[in-house]
Amino acid sequence: MNIALTAFTSRGAELAGRLTKGLTEDGHSCALWVPERLAPETGLPGYRRLGPWTGERFADSDALLFVGASGIAVRAIAPYVRDKFTDPAVVSVDEAGRFAVPLLSGHVGGANDLARLVARRTGGTAAVSTATDVNGRFAVDQWAREQGFFLDGREGAKRVSAALLAGISVGMESDFPIQGPLPQGVVEGPAEAGIALTLDPEKRPFPHTVRLIPPVLHLGIGCRRGTPAATIAKAVEGVFRSRHLSLKGVAAVCSIDLKKDEAGLLAFCQGLGLPLTTYSAGELSAVPGDFTPSPFVHGVTGVDNVCERAAVRRGGSLIVPKQAGEGVTVAVSQVPLTIRFSEKGD
Repeated sequence: MNIALTAFTSRGAELAGRLTKGLTEDGHSCALWVPERLAPETGLPGYRRLGPWTGERFADSDALLFVGASGIAVRAIAPYVRDKFTDPAVVSVDEAGRFAVPLLSGHVGGANDLARLVARRTGGTAAVSTATDVNGRFAVDQWAREQGFFLDGREGAKRVSAALLAGISVGMESDFPIQGPLPQGVVEGPAEAGIALTLDPEKRPFPHTVRLIPPVLHLGIGCRRGTPAATIAKAVEGVFRSRHLSLKGVAAVCSIDLKKDEAGLLAFCQGLGLPLTTYSAGELSAVPGDFTPSPFVHGVTGVDNVCERAAVRRGGSLIVPKQAGEGVTVAVSQVPLTIRFSEKGD
């Protein structure tokens, strides 16, 4: 998590410095700023006004941690709050470290977990107030974030949470094997609201469905030199639509190293928010399995197939063999997944 911290007094800056060190040790990327007036004595980067600084951090950070009064944080973030599914996590902690308060995006953004981390570091208390946490209910949005699954269907997620809080069972349908018990209040079978663990973006087994899409697909791509990103995107989207697969399930885009500087392919990957993983012809040739051969491709690249071999080289079994059109070849592999819930469902 990319965390931006700020404090408003010398004492607060001291605590913020300790938290920066501790949270970095926990594996987070942290940066600490202070008001301009504190910069000389602390040696930290300073900002002139809190409002603009907060707006910038809303755009470039996963979380904001204010060391000081919660009211200051609330006023600072107020102009930038938009949506719990897209807002960063916001936590405030008093200068004594007694109470860490998640103010925004408790589940999806991870503010509740960040508050707990802060409280452990300060010896204080995380003042978590979200209804599912307070009532000990399964929180589908938080669980999805922890697993790295894409949550598709905001209204469905709200219906699921509301049903669980009301003591009404919600349904579960999974395209993947589930090991162990389901969370309390979640059952297999029909229900008004429910959860679908799937790669199908159109699946709707319940009147109010929230789809959780795991990133278990590896996308192998080959293309002619100079193929535009739009052409690659059209080819990929067509394949995924015909196979009822969500692009949100893609964990990696792969190709041969001859394509590592291919502008259109790099732009396509940027649009997905994923890097391009490439392999040498030797690495691809060494991948075991039956693949669709092409003498032309072998003559150009030194390997008989790029897209299928690249996808499988990244991991998993081939579920979509080579699909070709407009100078683009597409293949997809899928890694196995078993769903597990904790005993408490959290």
